[in-house]
Amino acid sequence: MFTVVDGDRVERIAARPGPGGRPLAPLDRPLLGWERRPHGWCRGDACLPAARAAGVETPDGVDVVAFAELAGHVAVLDAEERALGLAAAAPRLTPAEAPDFELDGVRLSDFRGRKVALVFWASWCGCRYDLPAWEERHAALRDHGFTVVSVACDRSADDARPWIEQAAVTHPALVDAEGVVAELYNVINVPTAVWIDEEGRIARPQDTQTATDLFRSMNGLDSQESYAALRRWVVDGDAGLDAAQVRAHLRVPTADEQRARAHARLAVWLAREGRTEAARRHVDRAAALAPHDLAIRRGLMPLLGTDPFGDAYFALREELERAGIPIYRPLPARPGTTA
Repeated sequence: MFTVVDGDRVERIAARPGPGGRPLAPLDRPLLGWERRPHGWCRGDACLPAARAAGVETPDGVDVVAFAELAGHVAVLDAEERALGLAAAAPRLTPAEAPDFELDGVRLSDFRGRKVALVFWASWCGCRYDLPAWEERHAALRDHGFTVVSVACDRSADDARPWIEQAAVTHPALVDAEGVVAELYNVINVPTAVWIDEEGRIARPQDTQTATDLFRSMNGLDSQESYAALRRWVVDGDAGLDAAQVRAHLRVPTADEQRARAHARLAVWLAREGRTEAARRHVDRAAALAPHDLAIRRGLMPLLGTDPFGDAYFALREELERAGIPIYRPLPARPGTTA
């Protein structure tokens, strides 16, 4: 048996090791939600034609890694642990339509007709102290057709919930334990905010925004400026960026970033299974592919027993600073200005 980890879905599949430890699955059984039919492999109305699928089929079974890649995934294999991590090969992210999702029973599209600030935070970040201030912004502007939707990038919901409860939030406060929403929006660090307009379009892409000045000496960000910009957008309809600037600043994930996320998914599953050393291997591989992705590198520290506020984090900051990799990525407050 092999385990396939794909976001919030963990599937055990009947397969045996083939060459190089690659899993080979039976041809006559469903695989990753697809079923083999005379004309190809199908899932609902979508089909992979038999001629294309023939390249991943062998007399001994289907090469699961090759099949996953044919079906539109990045796949990373841990043959020793008999596990496979998947991420989308080419996730769809455009200004024209913010990716919809459902998390904790809440759908983003439920808020169509209102402006939404998706606010990504985590208990392993000092931005956890900003959650009450985001709630204050939500309360102050909700009568103007505005909603904060906060998304905790914690790998354990139990880590995020005390901070949500302490903030006494009335806005939707979600926990993205499997990193599905963070992947959709290519969030590589927190705090990150994405503004979405009434028609479901991205009005301001991934932007480092704070709601308090607690860590201004470290991040150089002015929370009052970000609130003034938010208020201008909500009340006056001025997002501070025109359509061309939104397209220019939208960070679409690279192939290496997606492969790093596949390694991260394996790392999370392995850590939860108590296979800590194997998990560390995949964290290291993710870091090599996407050294700038603190959502992976710092976000996985608690699962591996490392203090995300301790020496390891400050060593990580120094590493990125030496490499010239920015930790915070604020966007221009107004067209033609610098942040």
